[in-house]
Amino acid sequence: MASKMSLMVPKAPKPRYSSLCSDDELLDDDTSCDESESLQRSSWIGDLASISGSMTSIYLPITSHDNAPPPREDPAPTSVPVIKMGWLYKNPPQGSLIYQHRWVKLDAEYLRYFDTEKDVYSKRIIPTLSITGVVNVGEQKFEVVTHNRTFLFRAENDSERSEWVTVLKSCVRTTSLDVTFNPCVSYEMRGYLELRGLRSKLYTVVCADKVFLYKNIEEYRMGIGITSIDMNVGNVKEVDRRAFDLTTPYRIFNFVADTDQLKDQWVEAMRNSIAEALSNYEVAERIWAEPSNQMCADCSAAKPEWAAINLAVVFCKRCAGEHRGLGPSVSKVRSLKMDKKVWTEDLIQLFLAVGNERANQFWAANVPPSEALTLNSSSEERRRFITAKYREGKYRRYHPLFGNQRELNNALCINVQSSDVCETLALVFCGADVSCDTGDPELTSPIALAQHHGQNLQLEFLTQNRNTELPRSEVKVAIDRVHYMAPPSVTHNGFLFKTASMARPITEKKGKEEFSRRWCVLNDGNFSYYESDKNATPNGGLKMKEIVCLAVSPPETHGYDHTFELYSDAERLYLFGTDNPETMREWVKSIAKSFIPAAAEDLLLKDFERIGRLRYKDRLNREMSRLGWFCLVGSSLHIRLEEHTADETIDLQKLLELSIQPENEVLVLVERGRTLYIEGERKLDFQGWAAAIQRAAGSSGDTLSQQQLTEADIPVIVERCIHFTTQYGLTSEGIYRKSGVNSKIAALLEEFRRDARCVWLKEGEHQVDDVSNVLKRFFRDIEEGLFGQQAHSWLSATVFSDESSRICQYRLLFSNLPRVNQATLRALVNHLYCVQRFADLNQMNLHNLAIVFGPTLFQADGKDNSAGRVIEDLIQHYVTIFDVNEQQLKKQLDEITYIIKLRDNLAPKTGTGSGDFICTVYLEEKKETAEQHVKIPATMTAAELTFEILDRRKISVKEKDYWCCFEVNEKEEMERPLHYQEKVLPIFHSLGTDSHLLVKKHFSMEAMLVYLASKVEVSKHGMMKFREERSLLGLSTGSFNDRYFILNSTSLRLYKEVRSNRPEREWPVKCLKVYQGIKKKLRPPTCWVLTVIYESEKQEKQERQQWYLCCDTQNEMREWFATFMSIQCGGRVWPAEWLKSRVASHSAPQDARLGNVSLIPLRGSENEMRKSVAAFTADPLAVSLINQSQPGSANHTANHTALCSQTQ
Repeated sequence: MASKMSLMVPKAPKPRYSSLCSDDELLDDDTSCDESESLQRSSWIGDLASISGSMTSIYLPITSHDNAPPPREDPAPTSVPVIKMGWLYKNPPQGSLIYQHRWVKLDAEYLRYFDTEKDVYSKRIIPTLSITGVVNVGEQKFEVVTHNRTFLFRAENDSERSEWVTVLKSCVRTTSLDVTFNPCVSYEMRGYLELRGLRSKLYTVVCADKVFLYKNIEEYRMGIGITSIDMNVGNVKEVDRRAFDLTTPYRIFNFVADTDQLKDQWVEAMRNSIAEALSNYEVAERIWAEPSNQMCADCSAAKPEWAAINLAVVFCKRCAGEHRGLGPSVSKVRSLKMDKKVWTEDLIQLFLAVGNERANQFWAANVPPSEALTLNSSSEERRRFITAKYREGKYRRYHPLFGNQRELNNALCINVQSSDVCETLALVFCGADVSCDTGDPELTSPIALAQHHGQNLQLEFLTQNRNTELPRSEVKVAIDRVHYMAPPSVTHNGFLFKTASMARPITEKKGKEEFSRRWCVLNDGNFSYYESDKNATPNGGLKMKEIVCLAVSPPETHGYDHTFELYSDAERLYLFGTDNPETMREWVKSIAKSFIPAAAEDLLLKDFERIGRLRYKDRLNREMSRLGWFCLVGSSLHIRLEEHTADETIDLQKLLELSIQPENEVLVLVERGRTLYIEGERKLDFQGWAAAIQRAAGSSGDTLSQQQLTEADIPVIVERCIHFTTQYGLTSEGIYRKSGVNSKIAALLEEFRRDARCVWLKEGEHQVDDVSNVLKRFFRDIEEGLFGQQAHSWLSATVFSDESSRICQYRLLFSNLPRVNQATLRALVNHLYCVQRFADLNQMNLHNLAIVFGPTLFQADGKDNSAGRVIEDLIQHYVTIFDVNEQQLKKQLDEITYIIKLRDNLAPKTGTGSGDFICTVYLEEKKETAEQHVKIPATMTAAELTFEILDRRKISVKEKDYWCCFEVNEKEEMERPLHYQEKVLPIFHSLGTDSHLLVKKHFSMEAMLVYLASKVEVSKHGMMKFREERSLLGLSTGSFNDRYFILNSTSLRLYKEVRSNRPEREWPVKCLKVYQGIKKKLRPPTCWVLTVIYESEKQEKQERQQWYLCCDTQNEMREWFATFMSIQCGGRVWPAEWLKSRVASHSAPQDARLGNVSLIPLRGSENEMRKSVAAFTADPLAVSLINQSQPGSANHTANHTALCSQTQ
């Protein structure tokens, strides 16, 4: 007993911490102690010194604690109802005379107590099944007796004690229990884990959808724990070698395992627990209703929880991993428990109709007993079997019509009209074409036939297999190909530094301390690594046929200067390093030679960054993926395709498009005349390839040749800036002389440098002056300049007084420029030539352009006029110096002239139309194909604009179609339907850069009209959750609070509660603008939120407020919104004769429709525009500017018009 007391009295008092562990009980320092505690009732009467002991129990560190949200009736996420809860005083078992205030909860399973009522995680959990008795002792006190422990509580009064005792006695079971009661009968993982900040380890149990924490193994056996964590709100994140975090909204648990291997096991167990917590067994139970679906179709494991929705088979978790390896084109893997949205009624009925037994009568008709899987089969055996079964169709039952494509297709067309889905399965996977021609002009495909004859299961099966890759037994899979075996002649050995293998990409720098020195041997197609060169048994290894990719990291990526990565087909990544570049080069050469086949050995001659095998499809054959060998060198992707005998090369910097389809793990590379689809057969190495290719396709340096280029070898940034300026800036006064907004210029330039291919310049989003300054800044900053190392020779050419001599010298110098510099200079001078041809409109003549671009292109300070002279000569003699086809140049200028005249005709400078503006409106969603440019007169209403858009797209409107024009604010994530009589032009002027107009159906309008028709007077009152954007002090209030609102014909009033007599706030309705939606980052209690903006009418003191009203249901939100609209619009929410109003809108002037060409207004007054022109005060051009008037500039034109392509 003395030894026990010594643990309870510390050497010095310590401060109190927030804790999961009980203040009144200590954790044993020896976690393996088997001694069980047996505390007597008298233990609470003891020495006052034990108070200090209670204060210094083992606590969780305060730094890992997140603030919990406001408490609910039961803040812990649990479905077990609380029987009773309240405050009690608890006596520590160490014998302290001072009781501790505890919040106690009792439910059918546990008695728990907490520090406060807001805490989510308890300090103690006592199973109700372990309680043997409840006894009154003394004043207001009672004991809860278990098999091994006695807990003493004190209530505030006798009546409260009586309530607790009565409720607890009703929970005590009469059946006797084993002393080793344990709530976790079936656990996934259990053992000791260190919780950072504690002296001792906690015994941790992962059980179903919960994690239980115990002081030690003895308390686990008793069933008395510290707390339980519901994993439906949990997330597991690996931190370092042995540590990982279990994060919940209420607390972060920092665990440390004893070894790396144990850490991986704990992480996997907790992630499985999260999956279990989020699972829904409804679909699984229905699928399992078919008896054969209760066993895995591949290995016969019980209760399979995964399925291939195109193959109509159900399989277990271990087999699901190998199915994923086949790729979605072969096996579309979905979970029975987590992918609930996928499981439509027809898909479930399909699985019940087919079932694993009938499916295997086709897929596994010829499986030799020696190749069949068992429950204990390894991953390699599963991979080989599943690949042979589904990708090759090795064991399938061949249809009698196999090999006769025409008869297969005919049989399919006939069979889909019946209910025999199993026959359809056999036909399709023996080669019948799901999209074959039926010969019926009305029902052109088997899918149409199935739909016409009401065969829903046939329709579902055909739809799921529309793009499925058919089995092909004549093509062996990668792991069976002979050339994947390493040539025995390749041998190499030596020391390398290795990290532990990983199942995810490396995103952080690995320090030297994370590497271990290993003796590595490559021999006979096997790569093995040993503890030292004296060990005979390897620590591990790889077969060369398992390697799918070898990647060489840039120098100094990790702690060791030179590293390379190996990716295996088992989804593992191995990182090796050395400080000697020659050592690494020899290893990379040897390993690559070992797994690259002889047919692709030419790739080994290149200084590659990444090499390996991938599956691909092209535009000519998208039905079947094929194998290819890929090698990345700089910005070039070298490919040896399966059917080709020579290498192909793709210049990644010249791609027209590069995109990733994450749902299918497909990388799409588009170049002129060809599209290549690279498939992610394995997720890990595909992620590496995708990142490397995207990186290589970007700008690789600061010179012209290192930029992303077009097919004509012009940097993408140059082409797009020229194109934009040609379309929208040739009539802009002082183009290239006016200054843009510096912050916008810098941001746009950074976007281009990051990935120019993804930057699309659009009128409205980008200003001409910003774009023109981006072009100038690019040329000023580019390394070596446009003229390269010959810049001095170009400047020296100006000494020739004879014009013909200068031209000859320019031609010679131009021919000596690098290819990219030549193409870029030709494109730029062509553009400047076009600009000066319209100098009467833009005031940028030959001389002015030379003054601007001379110092820019030669990167000079402008003191020497030689640079301007060169540029002036190049523009003036453009046709001669660059051998331009004059007929093509004339055509280009005619196109530009036509566009300018067309704009002038559509946007007259005088008359009633001078106030018209051009607005970009979208139909149904914001994308380029839905973009419409409309001239908006001052009188145009929202209804007229809506009909204008619908007429353009030839969309017919039915009686119950409520088409509206919406004001959408993307930044605030809200929208507002405009009233049909609301003028559009003021709305357009008030739109910010984050807002746009969108025409779409108003699906709530009918319900709103029905609600308004049922009301006698338009008013509304009720409770809503209220949050203000900013308080009076300018600070966000941060939370939603219940408030009572009354909305009548004149005002909206806010009351603190229903019984309040005086409103806290009041606003006139006419000053309110109501939107639907809210920013998600504000975390509203529900998604049915109205954003209300108040703007005062006082001109001398403009006041703007914004707040949010959160409703409980969608109907409630509709009713409030309908009431707002009805009051603000005098009851006319929707026109009584909706379709008749469309006829009236047709009386608008016909020139309001502009086709594909539209205008943009010149923002600001003439004086403001003149002030924005920089450096014009001392130039003759300033005089001409004063006399000019330019009220409009060009909007978006057809893509083929006024292109900046160069004449040859």
